[in-house]
Amino acid sequence: MALGLLAANGQVDAARLAGLECAGELSLAGELRPVRGALAMALALRQAGLRRELLLPAASAAEAALVEGLVVREARHLLDVVAALQPEGDALPRAAALPRRPPADPPDLADIKGQAGPKRALEVAAAGGHSLLMSGPPGTGKSMLAQRLPGLLPPMTDDDALASAAVLSLAGQFDLARWGLRPFRAPHHSASSVALVGGGSPPRPGEISLAQHGVLFLDELPEFPRAALEALREPLETGRILISRAARQAEFPARFQLVAAMNPCPCGHLGNPLRACRCTPDQIARYQGRLSGPFLDRIDLLIEVTAVPPRDLQTMAPGEPSAAVAARASAARRRALSRQGVANAQLQPQDLTAHAVLEPAARTLLERSAERLGWSARSFHRVLRVARTVADLAGAEGIGAGHVAEAIQLRRGLPSAGG
Repeated sequence: MALGLLAANGQVDAARLAGLECAGELSLAGELRPVRGALAMALALRQAGLRRELLLPAASAAEAALVEGLVVREARHLLDVVAALQPEGDALPRAAALPRRPPADPPDLADIKGQAGPKRALEVAAAGGHSLLMSGPPGTGKSMLAQRLPGLLPPMTDDDALASAAVLSLAGQFDLARWGLRPFRAPHHSASSVALVGGGSPPRPGEISLAQHGVLFLDELPEFPRAALEALREPLETGRILISRAARQAEFPARFQLVAAMNPCPCGHLGNPLRACRCTPDQIARYQGRLSGPFLDRIDLLIEVTAVPPRDLQTMAPGEPSAAVAARASAARRRALSRQGVANAQLQPQDLTAHAVLEPAARTLLERSAERLGWSARSFHRVLRVARTVADLAGAEGIGAGHVAEAIQLRRGLPSAGG
């Protein structure tokens, strides 16, 4: 605004100003203060293809300079900008990108002993980009398993890293030490719908957008407000969230991978061989009923994480390291991308016929299971996508009966009071 007034009064060269996109807060003393979203501004300017330079306060310019193919200028005071915009003024200095620091080593899957079934589910989830719900007693390692999923996912491309960092920059949470690493967001179960999906005035991104190209972990899932969980249904399908307010609309990206954990009952010990459950069938039904059928329908993998006796933990060898599992998951993801251009979890129903070809025995098994278990069309397609991922992990072109059987086992549902 200040530069526009100066240009209107002829105090700066309007022609030189026309080649700049400027952002920053102006103090009463004329100093330029940093703003949120510098990285997002730079990314939007590059994507728009405008032949303009970006002018930002020095503290914000170093962040924006991470975007390649864009000239970012920096200034510390309004007078510096005015001097540079004189007809014969010298150009403002170009900003240098923030130096990148090596990230800390992520948690390793080898730290978790036993739990072969849940580890396999993590591998399938990483390979296909599938959502996952783990149910089991307290202390069985559900949170530890979830924290290791980002280390199993394929490395982010530069474009994905920029998109993720741009959303974090909008929220003022960009950390260069996390550059190129998958985000891992774990909001508390008291989080509201606005905190999860975004909102406010002006609209701000929520946790699903801050987890862009990363993992959103919801622990104690039934404890979240039901309205907040129901608000996740559309983003889980579309990968975006549209926030409508009376004055404006805002659309944020939301291509996240959901991982959730829950106890099977109020006391947490349903199915625990080490401790008896004292909940009544009615209490268990009410507790699990906090999760609606349509919401559960949108989760690909539903598995149980059982308790391991302490004496067995002492004798178990360390598990397989994350690097070995990540290599298999990345190879399977590459097969999917070369075949269809997207991860298996993002395959549209109309594309499954071409890219998820079932062998005759596999088709029979899947159709009979769907009829016996009463699956919806959405559940049927989700199991088919998971079977496609299992086949990719095995290096198979077609989907066999064994691949379908494993996919069905990975969607067993929640334990009941009777079994």
